[in-house]
Amino acid sequence: MTSGQLAGKNVLITGAASGIGRASALHAAAQGARVALLDQNADGLQETGSLIGDAGGSCAAFVVDLTDEAAVQDAVSRAASRWGSLHGVFNVAGGSGRRFGDGPVDQATLEGWRATLDLNLTTMFLVCKHVVPPLLETRGSIVNLGSVLGMVGGDEDFATHAYAAAKAACIGLSRAMASYYAPRGLRVNVIASGLIATPMSQRAQSDEHIRSRLPALQPLTGTFGLPGDIASAASFLLSDDARFITGAVLTVDGGWTVR
Repeated sequence: MTSGQLAGKNVLITGAASGIGRASALHAAAQGARVALLDQNADGLQETGSLIGDAGGSCAAFVVDLTDEAAVQDAVSRAASRWGSLHGVFNVAGGSGRRFGDGPVDQATLEGWRATLDLNLTTMFLVCKHVVPPLLETRGSIVNLGSVLGMVGGDEDFATHAYAAAKAACIGLSRAMASYYAPRGLRVNVIASGLIATPMSQRAQSDEHIRSRLPALQPLTGTFGLPGDIASAASFLLSDDARFITGAVLTVDGGWTVR
């Protein structure tokens, strides 16, 4: 693919085996990017890669545990070497910590706290740490996936406080990076996502009570957002169309944070 919003760009996307990560990889490839796919799910990565290849796109898959710094450093190095440069990164990898013990702060376990922050924040930090050097060479762009729960308090239906803390920290980290690296041409932005229909949100999708709340939570559509809603926003922020944007928190949430 030689045309599109990301034509000529080499883009790295974490969490690319499913959900928002997969949709973003497909969208970036459709917009002309060569895409490095990072995830620990080898089967999911292979499927994403096949979908991109079948559509005529170019990609390379790297199976990696994003909590392992040496593995992250190696994967980023190989991804940057694959096409000789790196222009953009979208950090999608993360997820709910409920299964580890996340919950309201008086009920969350220390194990759940640590595991949730590792999954959602440490992974992002490690990728950012190792992609900054190649991105400085190209005056590139980082987009980090946040959440509305990092901006506003969640009620009893969304009481995962370690997750909220991690997503709030995503904003703080991203804005600090945006300020520090702006004089060197590196842009860093956040997408704060609402409820999106992905494998991660199966609990919400199958909960009739939460579904009944969607017209109030996300009044623009009254339903779940789609992975493609995030993917298209990410491609914009990674592209030269967003050349004058850094430190922004773009809410893609159907109106959740407006109210």
